[in-house]
Amino acid sequence: QVQLVESGEGLVQAGGSLRLSCAASARTFSGYVMGWFRQAPGKEREFVASISRSGGSTDSADSVKGRFTISRDNAKNTVSLQMNSLKPADTAVYYCAAVYSGYDVPYRREWNYSKWGRGTQVTVSS
Repeated sequence: QVQLVESGEGLVQAGGSLRLSCAASARTFSGYVMGWFRQAPGKEREFVASISRSGGSTDSADSVKGRFTISRDNAKNTVSLQMNSLKPADTAVYYCAAVYSGYDVPYRREWNYSKWGRGTQVTVSS
């Protein structure tokens, strides 16, 4: 069973950058599709970005395209989310998610994922 631990929590000013990381305890990390989701206060959890098992394909929400980049290092069992040009609307708890998959494609639906981290807080001040 994979366990996910997010890190990189922080408070930044609008326009700033932050990098989130997710460490996975999995023998076969390269078999997992990985994703990032977020939940703002009073709102439902929403898709942010995802990456295929090999890292060759990524997907991201329109709201973060051009600003956020997802990447993974299968040798280190980590997935990262580089967030640039942050906006106050990006304030949320960010969750790392994983699913073991036979397909090398990214997923954007919550129900695609079977494992979740506890989340890490990102706060962007105006």
